[in-house]
Formats: sequence, C-alpha cells, structure tokens
Amino acid sequence: MNPDSLVIVHLVQPTEKLWGVLLRLAPEGITVRAINVSSFDDWARAVARRETSLDLVTMFVPLFRVERMFLDEQVGEVESYGQRFARLAGVTVESHLGLDGGDGAARGESGLVS
Repeated sequence: MNPDSLVIVHLVQPTEKLWGVLLRLAPEGITVRAINVSSFDDWARAVARRETSLDLVTMFVPLFRVERMFLDEQVGEVESYGQRFARLAGVTVESHLGLDGGDGAARGESGLVS
C-alpha cells in the first residue's frame, strides 16, 4: 500500500473501522485522513448536498491499534467504498479529495499532519 491509497482500517483498543486515504505507513504507526465507516454514507450524501458539517479528519494511529488494513477494492459484485461514494455523491472520491492532481487536501497539506 502506498500513500494516497484508499484503505479500510480495522482498529482495536477500542474497536473501530475507518475508511480513508493512507498518508503514511511507518514502523510506529499509520497516518490516515479518514472517517468512521458508520458515518461514510452520511458523509457521501453531505458532499452531494454540498454541506461541510461532516468531513474526514487527519489522524495518527499507533501500530499496536492496527489489526488489519485493506485496499478499498471491489470484491465480486460488492462495490468498493470509493464506488459507493461516487454513486451517492455524484463525484469520484479521488476528485473530491484532490487525489487526481487537485488541491492536495487529502495529503494533509491543510497544515494538520504531513
């Protein structure tokens, strides 16, 4: 997995499941710009309505909390979260997050974490 990969991260202590953009993978942990999976559909719909009340946050997660990390990929007939976002929001997640050469917001260039 490389920086700017869309990922699903399963965390422990406490248990959480995040979806987002991998910014950095290091021996001490990962830095992601992510949202809890339980809020994903609400976020996609908010983007479609051009509301800004819900968004991804940039966070460092120590490696001891990371149980598993998957690439966000379609599996058989089950769409990826990125595909679901495009269907709900009407725009690709890469375009919205600036991963297609856009403004760089997904890469932590907002000054929060690089």
